[in-house]
Amino acid sequence: MTLQTIADQVGVSRMTVSNAFSRPDQLSSELRERVLAAAEALGYAGPDPAARVHARGTTGAGGVLLTESVGTAFQDPIAAAFFGAVAEELAPTGLAVALLPSTGSAEMVPARDIPMDGAMVYACAGDRMAVTYLLRRRLPLVFVDEDPVGDASSVLLDDRPGAAAAAQHLLDLGHRRIGILTTGFGLPPGVAPDPMDAGTGYVSRERVAGWMSVLGPAGVDVTVVHITDNSEAHADQGIRTLLALPDRPTAVLCFSDLVAWTVEQVAREQGLRVPDDLSVVGYDDSPVARNAQPQLTTVRQDLAAKGQAAASVLTRAIARSRGEAGAPTGPEHVLVPTELVVRASTGPAPAEA
Repeated sequence: MTLQTIADQVGVSRMTVSNAFSRPDQLSSELRERVLAAAEALGYAGPDPAARVHARGTTGAGGVLLTESVGTAFQDPIAAAFFGAVAEELAPTGLAVALLPSTGSAEMVPARDIPMDGAMVYACAGDRMAVTYLLRRRLPLVFVDEDPVGDASSVLLDDRPGAAAAAQHLLDLGHRRIGILTTGFGLPPGVAPDPMDAGTGYVSRERVAGWMSVLGPAGVDVTVVHITDNSEAHADQGIRTLLALPDRPTAVLCFSDLVAWTVEQVAREQGLRVPDDLSVVGYDDSPVARNAQPQLTTVRQDLAAKGQAAASVLTRAIARSRGEAGAPTGPEHVLVPTELVVRASTGPAPAEA
């Protein structure tokens, strides 16, 4: 079954049948319906996708490279909401979304093998092999929540002001012993490098920089604990380390709402009241923050705005790579604002502190 089979059945040209599937604006509604009805009656599903890619020189797909497996990423409410916003923004363009884990077998490396017109690199450091493959393919790239590489575009949260506002909020409440729980990607167990070290990842580095820009000059007692990743198990270990200190913190600034939620659970288990004995601040304003007991003070990021910006920047980067009229002349760099949201998990420092 070919395009010509359908053309002969309807009595039109092969190009008319092709347009019915791929360029519907070139046909009247009545003619397109006739062509599609004939195709359905004959059991024809449409032009072969591989042949269409070869003919057009485009795939009609944009990749999103993840830090981990696709299944794990969808368990993260922040990542899932971001992907949803990206998909909604790309839907009118006809560009499909291909989710790519940053790891794969030697036989199948998605970043190397899957056809795509461009890709977003979501929170993946530029030294990962998967990113290297994308760069070698010379694809238009947009780095999201990670430092861009080369002439790639980027969409980043303006993390420092949000983190600084959270730290100032605790100072204004009288806290002078403050703990920080943040991720440290790739750090060996027990190693606590300079929190400003670029090796801890863009997001962690920016949030720590924002917190310390306020806490450092204030001369307060700050303890930074790096956890392996943004998971409940590692957050549990981190907060137990902080609470075991002789002079335990009266407040904790957390890398994410999930980490902050875990801090509340462990504090409650140890007989501490939030916020009477321990104030807790999250980051992201995910559903976890609003469902926590008490609800979390946090730093809000607009996930819809970030996803929409990333999708728009990617489509423009693809247009730039094709030399389309009106496309940007160089890479774009977008900062998405953040804001402090005060809820019930923070309060005045305990009197004895």
